[in-house]
Amino acid sequence: MKARDIRNFIDGEYIDTGRWFDKRAPYDGQVIARVAEAGKAEVDAAVRAAREALVGPWGKLAVADRVDMLYAIANEIDRRFEDFVEAEMTDMGQPGQFIRHVDVPRGAANFKIFADVIKNVSTEFFEMATPDGRGALNYSVRKPLGVVAVICPWNLPFLLMTWKVGPALACGNTVVVKPSEETPQAAALLGEVMNAVGVPKGVFNVVHGFGPDAAGEFLTTHPQVSAITFTGETRTGAAIMRAAADGARPVSLEMGGKNAAIVFADCDFDAAIEGTLRSCFANCGQVCLGTERVYVERPIFDRFVSALKKGAEGMQLGRPEDPATGMGPLISQEHRDKVLSYYKKAVEAGATVVAGGGVPDMPDALKGGAWVQPTIWTGLGDDSVIAREEIFGPCALVMPFDSEEEVIRRANDNDYGLATAIWTTNLSRAHRVAGAIEVGIAWVNSWFLRDLRTPFGGAKQSGIGREGGVHSLEFYTELKNVCIKL
Repeated sequence: MKARDIRNFIDGEYIDTGRWFDKRAPYDGQVIARVAEAGKAEVDAAVRAAREALVGPWGKLAVADRVDMLYAIANEIDRRFEDFVEAEMTDMGQPGQFIRHVDVPRGAANFKIFADVIKNVSTEFFEMATPDGRGALNYSVRKPLGVVAVICPWNLPFLLMTWKVGPALACGNTVVVKPSEETPQAAALLGEVMNAVGVPKGVFNVVHGFGPDAAGEFLTTHPQVSAITFTGETRTGAAIMRAAADGARPVSLEMGGKNAAIVFADCDFDAAIEGTLRSCFANCGQVCLGTERVYVERPIFDRFVSALKKGAEGMQLGRPEDPATGMGPLISQEHRDKVLSYYKKAVEAGATVVAGGGVPDMPDALKGGAWVQPTIWTGLGDDSVIAREEIFGPCALVMPFDSEEEVIRRANDNDYGLATAIWTTNLSRAHRVAGAIEVGIAWVNSWFLRDLRTPFGGAKQSGIGREGGVHSLEFYTELKNVCIKL
């Protein structure tokens, strides 16, 4: 495909900067775009435009009108559905069927679900007695925070960006989005949608670039940014927390995970295999909610490992537009180097490589891509680096266990606490284990099933705060109390 220019979107217009960096397709390594890198001046302009929009027409919109505009955004995304699919496929390199069924439709839905939430949410009202007997009334109103910095990851870029932009706009905020330098296209394309449906200038802004001493740092340290919401690795989240401390600005952080699947002997075996294959290898393992530790009750351990091996080795790797493709590449050569370093560490630690463990032999046209094999290990324990550190690739360490109490202790013995998947047909056990695992979301007999009204976030080093439904409003608004003396 012909390389395209991706520009910053500031105050309703696309802006060049004179500084460009290349975006390469992860499936073949070819340059598919050059991206205009924002510097401090562009970040300043974006924040200024966002702040001016707060006191302009956006700040004067009634909730009902804002809701209508969010629905219009979602409908325009649907109208340009294939444009967003192409942007995500070429940026991420993942199978088109995954992007068509998950990334783009849920990205559009994020605008509608939060439009419905803000339209229907209630606040508080209290009557109180006063010494003169006349009383007083107290009620609460929600006010937007102001300019929200949205720092997005590269693994599900459109879905995770709109998961933050949707509620931020629904609550009356304006946003400056800094997408990952690896996945710039969907955020830039969303600017066209905003203009098409008449969103006022400055409400939605996009600055492209990198992190330290670049657009990311300029944005998160900007004194006129009111709040910061971030999805990404824990180390970056900690740096953002430090930046937000200057000015005591609120942060919402969804960070890393080292998620465990727990498979009991009484599980629906086929469903557990299918679900675990998806949780380990969907999006080439680049899902914060994905599984990297699999605990299997000993009576079915060998059978489970054998079936998981068959499923992993049956995955077809290929181009994203090919309907037969079951798994795409990693996002970049840099990330592949990281994942392959863990493949090497596993062998050095004495792991048994059940499946994969290296680089697949791809056709000549794809040899420049960031390909790795879906990989399964056994033979290592909970103290190994493979069991403790987030790899973020298509790999899993499978370990046996003998009792419910043991597996709960082992699953919890980790710095992260984002998600878990529990496979059992015993209802009482399902409730017990789901309640005992230290995570933000516990799935039972499923994985990646999300009702957008429910709270989402991580425990321990996996995050701070909750998003979803009314829980998002708790971050994107401040409650003001009004006291009326009668």
